[in-house]
Amino acid sequence: MPEYLRRVVPACLLAACGLLFLPAQNTAQGPAIRFVRNPDPAPDFQAKDLDGNALSLAPFHGKVVLLNFWATWCGPCRAEIPSLIELQKRYKERMQIIGIADDDDPESVKQVIESESINYPVAMNTDEIRIAYGGIFALPTLFVINTEGRIVQKHVGLFNPALYETEVRALLGLPIAAKVETFEDTGEIFLKHADRATVLPGVDMTKLTPEQRQAALHKFNAEECPCGCKMTLAQCRIYDRGCTFSLQRTAAIVEEILATAEKTKPVTPAAPTPALEPSKP
Repeated sequence: MPEYLRRVVPACLLAACGLLFLPAQNTAQGPAIRFVRNPDPAPDFQAKDLDGNALSLAPFHGKVVLLNFWATWCGPCRAEIPSLIELQKRYKERMQIIGIADDDDPESVKQVIESESINYPVAMNTDEIRIAYGGIFALPTLFVINTEGRIVQKHVGLFNPALYETEVRALLGLPIAAKVETFEDTGEIFLKHADRATVLPGVDMTKLTPEQRQAALHKFNAEECPCGCKMTLAQCRIYDRGCTFSLQRTAAIVEEILATAEKTKPVTPAAPTPALEPSKP
């Protein structure tokens, strides 16, 4: 297993233990799906599928694309393959699934393609693809790309296949039983956008003034997490909420800012004690 995949395994194990997400968020108005507001273009790539055919995003412009990063050794990845196959059958005219296998052995991937009768193209992952998509730190990871070639959502872990179908139908303008909401990407889709975040998981900034909060966020985005993930503190808090290194360091930065503010606080001189009036005889 490649060294960079050390942090992928826990996500797979978590999903294998029953991490199955609901198809949509529940709001006061009913279920809702969420798409990125002003989404980034999906980085194109040049690869070959396991049959040796050229594979890229360009030929599928005008279709909804589900770009699925997976591995043969990842249980949750294998578990969602049948639902992806059915989804490809149902919407093959207007939607395309592309699999990107994070494996060392192409022969193992070919065996799974044949045994599962996968009906969508699968290519081997490369450093170029991995970097272009901001680093794939957990499997399965699925990017939802709209008909204009822009990434509108990312799902990490095992999800209810009904969610994927609802999103595909919404992007194709077909009827759905859910409300569509939009949000700004503050690191949920591309970790490079973590610098847009104003709150971070597990980081208490309630005692900071607006100016101090901005200073703290600047430090979170400038300093690398000491856990060895090669991400900033902000990115690590967004990606890995269980990381104790980023949790402790961000808390320490908040305390440092508060302590500095306390030291530089101007001292208010004590009010002079009023002179005592002489007692009357």
